Amino acid sequence: MTQPPPPPPNQPPQQGGYGQPQDQRPAQPPQQPAPGYGYPQAPQPPQGAPQTPPPPAQPPSGPPQPQPGYGYPQAPQPPQPPQQPAGYGYPGRPATPAPAPAPAPNPYAQQQPSGYGTPQPGAYGTPQPGYGYPGQPGHPGQQATVPAQAQAGLPGGDREKKKQLLIIVAAVVAIALIVGGGVLYASSSGDSGGKKDTAGTSGGTGGKGGDKGGSGGTPTRGDEKAPADTNAKVLFQVPMPKVDDTTTVSGSWLTDKVYAKSGVAEIVGYDPGKGTKLWTIKLPGPVCQVTRHVTSDHKTVIAYEPAMPTKDKRYHGCSQVSAIDLDAGTKLWSRTVKSGDQSINLDNVTIGGGTVALGSTSGGAAFDLATGKALWTPKPGDTCYDAGYGGGDKLVAVRKCGDYDNPQLHIQNIDPKSGKVISEYKMATGVEYASVVSTDPLVVAADIGDSAKGRGISDIFSIDNKTGALRNKISVPADRFAAKCDGITRIEGCSGIVIGNDRAYLATAEHDGSSGSFRDTNEVVAFDLGSGKQTGQRADAGEGYTITPLRMDGGNIIAYKEPPYDKGGQIVSIDGASFKETKLLENPSDKAVRDAETSFSTDYAEILFHNGHLFMSQVYASDFSSSSERYLAIAFGTS
Repeated sequence: MTQPPPPPPNQPPQQGGYGQPQDQRPAQPPQQPAPGYGYPQAPQPPQGAPQTPPPPAQPPSGPPQPQPGYGYPQAPQPPQPPQQPAGYGYPGRPATPAPAPAPAPNPYAQQQPSGYGTPQPGAYGTPQPGYGYPGQPGHPGQQATVPAQAQAGLPGGDREKKKQLLIIVAAVVAIALIVGGGVLYASSSGDSGGKKDTAGTSGGTGGKGGDKGGSGGTPTRGDEKAPADTNAKVLFQVPMPKVDDTTTVSGSWLTDKVYAKSGVAEIVGYDPGKGTKLWTIKLPGPVCQVTRHVTSDHKTVIAYEPAMPTKDKRYHGCSQVSAIDLDAGTKLWSRTVKSGDQSINLDNVTIGGGTVALGSTSGGAAFDLATGKALWTPKPGDTCYDAGYGGGDKLVAVRKCGDYDNPQLHIQNIDPKSGKVISEYKMATGVEYASVVSTDPLVVAADIGDSAKGRGISDIFSIDNKTGALRNKISVPADRFAAKCDGITRIEGCSGIVIGNDRAYLATAEHDGSSGSFRDTNEVVAFDLGSGKQTGQRADAGEGYTITPLRMDGGNIIAYKEPPYDKGGQIVSIDGASFKETKLLENPSDKAVRDAETSFSTDYAEILFHNGHLFMSQVYASDFSSSSERYLAIAFGTS
């Protein structure tokens, strides 16, 4: 996986979001994950505007020693120093892969008790063999220009340059003042409309669908079918907008009629097959918060700044909210969230059960998606606030309480219409951040003891929605699994993990492939949320590929395979029962196309797939200069 750049220097200390001037953005709290496998770090430019981070640090010197029989129990091995194979990532000498030896016990399989979480008797289950071995991070490099409708190979470099330099800037931390009184709503134009939310995805980086699969581990039928010809071509590209500074352009959504993508202070709808513009929604300022969820009638919601950055005021706060009809390309309604006479700087926006929920350190709000009517506000407390919400079929609040140095997170299943707490699970004190992976079943990820090496997830908490009781706590160490969560700035910001069939499907960490090939690979494995045990199911990426689960399709897992240096990427469907893989799409192997495709990191890019169409887009635009053309989005499709 591509490493993000290190955080900008000279970040001021965290002020907690209370009593700060409105035109400033606070720094991240202390003890934030270190760069490398990490979250995007919060920038601290003058008056809170984002800045372009410095180039990323160099990757480790080489991959670890390959282990026999990867994905199965391993024989205990003494520690081995990493070795750098010659020409890592380049075509190697032909070699015959050695057969995997017989399985043997793996010392890495032991789960280490963390002391966090309030586990129930027997909740941890039995220790499971660890899937995954520390992999070799990708190397940053340049992107190649892709001609429109590119069909032929072009000259280019090697896989060492396939990973594009990522411009990673964290989403803002709330800074609005609390000035007495209740939360007020300043209404602007908009019509009513919308229906019950059914969730656009079931986790991961997004996509159309959202069927969680059958309950009790019984998969249901999916909608995605393999075409007669799985070979794809480039359908269209969206150029990267010209900006003077790093600008958030997160947000992409897909319906049967429209592929919609955020630009600079706008949302644009494209024809999914042709790429022609169908509509444009202009905004007064940059988009600052989005949700991946889309309702059954193709509505979603965004938050944005009330004005564009200027030299004197680089940031105007994330205080405006609008519901969007994706098919029609119209704003249904718009609102401003205030506390007293001060606008609230929103940290999170989502849709759950037909309710738009917004959270921050300084307050929040809930609106009816159909009408824009104010429903409730987060319950006030001396030391508590709703950090954010997870949406979908249900609505879950992550409520942070206690002292700054010793916080406690309350995971609350709440009624979307009233805000009433239905059930609550209290995590052990000391856990600072949590991400909602799924609301039904309720699954939360957290970094216990700062052990996740910047990836934000070391343990998965499976919680009973009705009672709030912990079903199981599952250890997913960062050196063996590639899931990533950003609980600091995005409550729903997880990738590499999806939930369905009452199971968690995770990508393992990259590791060496067959002996002598020097090609990395990995797998997707499954954990039962009831027992906490691995099911024994495993889907191999294949030599040189790395696989990332994107979403559920009924009871099947839709996954993206990042390609090796001489192939194009693939979309596959993994049967939830047999784990048999069915290829749905394969991109061109042309060097220029491949370089453009791999410039979209699976850790950060938005990847959507439906009905033979694959869309990949960036979440930040910057003034980063490059000799190669960069794209905001690229679309592939089968005939």
